[in-house]
Amino acid sequence: MLQPEDDKEPPVQTEAKPRPSAQAEVPRAIDLALQGGGSHGAFTWGVLDRLLEDETLDYSGISGTSAGALNAAVFATGWHAGGREGARQALADFWRDVSVGGQIFSPFSLTQAHAITDNFNFDRLPSYQWLNSFLRAFSPYEFNPLNLNPLREVARRHVKEEALRDCSVPIFVTATSVHSGQARVFTGKELSIDALLASACLPFIFQAVEIDGEPYWDGGYTGNPAIYPLIYRSDALDILLVKINPLQREGKPTRSVEIIDRLSEITFNASLVAEMRAIAFVSRLVREGRLDPGRYKDLRLHMIADDDGLAPYNASSKFNTDASFLEELFNLGRKAAERWLKKHRDDIGVRSTLDVEKTFLSRMERQRRGA
Repeated sequence: MLQPEDDKEPPVQTEAKPRPSAQAEVPRAIDLALQGGGSHGAFTWGVLDRLLEDETLDYSGISGTSAGALNAAVFATGWHAGGREGARQALADFWRDVSVGGQIFSPFSLTQAHAITDNFNFDRLPSYQWLNSFLRAFSPYEFNPLNLNPLREVARRHVKEEALRDCSVPIFVTATSVHSGQARVFTGKELSIDALLASACLPFIFQAVEIDGEPYWDGGYTGNPAIYPLIYRSDALDILLVKINPLQREGKPTRSVEIIDRLSEITFNASLVAEMRAIAFVSRLVREGRLDPGRYKDLRLHMIADDDGLAPYNASSKFNTDASFLEELFNLGRKAAERWLKKHRDDIGVRSTLDVEKTFLSRMERQRRGA
């Protein structure tokens, strides 16, 4: 702050109001909602890495599913041990380990993919098509009777269960109950390595993860990610969704593998679409004075995504853990977060920056509502 040039000036002259820049430095509370999507979770790693550099943001809670749950757990582990820089380092170490492991998620390699095409997709590989048929003919209880899951060891190396339970940033992890078909959100003392594996348990690849005698599959079927834990168990009114699954894809899938992959994307988006619509509807009623603001929240929704940047990488690339691909996704994520911060940082705590109707409703639905 500049000092008065004349010591004899009246005291009132020295009592200046805080500068706008100083006000902007007050941390703004925000919740994070992290989607799952296999190795595309490296995009979220890039987003988190850039957000963690910005000390004007404070985190009230993180909800994650599948790869989003792993990102959230590694974030919490690093945050608990070393704050922002600890979280950044923990995420970098985790994804480096995933790339070194190489074949954790698939038996394919980047060399194989380049032999067919010049991108990071696997769907043109005869071996990928064969494996898809194999996984639908034989269950993991048949081809993996010992229930080996290499992701367990990676998670153990990078996630501390006590950090998940004691971290100042609450974590919410979603898995799908095989018995009821409903979402279960693990948080606090319920959080464990098993909860993370349950959240990332693709039923055609891994045996269901049993917790307290109940089997669970991937949380993406019922919440990718679940938003409601952030509504009920966080005081923040701003929720930032990091979206990695495409809501729309151009073209019509005609090959069997393309049809299966697109159906999987639609299924994994269905719960999020429904939840975002409901949130937008309630918020509108609160603003219109038709609901009690003391009982209902008028949430401010935000989203970081890069549909154009991720468009070349179809569902098969979610099994690609090659270091060069993960680095590409990381860089896309950092750039997307940088663009969002530059455009919308000052909107946090003030207004929503996500147009839910435009993003999550079809053109026909928007036209019908407009009518």
